[in-house]
Amino acid sequence: MRNHSWILAAVATAGVVVGAALYVDASETGHADVDVAASTSPSPPAEDWCVGTRASAPDGDAPDDSPLNRTLARIDKLAAGRYADVYTGMAVDEDAHAADVWRIPSDGFDTAACDAAEQGVKLRLHPAGVDRRTLDALAERISEDMTRWDGTFQMREVAVDERGFVHVGVDDPKKAEPLVEKEFGPRYIKVEYVDQAYADVG
Repeated sequence: MRNHSWILAAVATAGVVVGAALYVDASETGHADVDVAASTSPSPPAEDWCVGTRASAPDGDAPDDSPLNRTLARIDKLAAGRYADVYTGMAVDEDAHAADVWRIPSDGFDTAACDAAEQGVKLRLHPAGVDRRTLDALAERISEDMTRWDGTFQMREVAVDERGFVHVGVDDPKKAEPLVEKEFGPRYIKVEYVDQAYADVG
């Protein structure tokens, strides 16, 4: 599954912990091939869905020029424009020729997204309680100083999950969760254990 997530990871190498920001664009649609533990859990059934009927242009020579990717590009534009206040995130299911879209329920967005879908592309629409800009801002605040907690717990990664929360990966969730929630509030944050990532020095 592909998703559009901003990840900040603490990478340990030669005994030094370094904050590494990874913002990956794997295609022209702006969706990243990022393996984030928080985004691989099964999604709840969509409350609504549609199958695109928009006429498809002939596929171009570029690998990403397909009905699915053209649909994603149009939805990205909707999310960055007039529907930024309701859009939360999107994950791509290439095998099913489909995309899962999370948004604050909005008839206007749903209609626009379904109108943007090319023939045969399925959109599965899921409810969320927060917009993407709010999540991005929260993730940025949390990740500003990831080493501040050293000695109590280690914050290893911070990532926006397209389903509507910020995933905070740590070495000791029991210690970390109350401290993180006290500092940033409990809303839209999920604190979970993640293994330490090591830089490839080979």
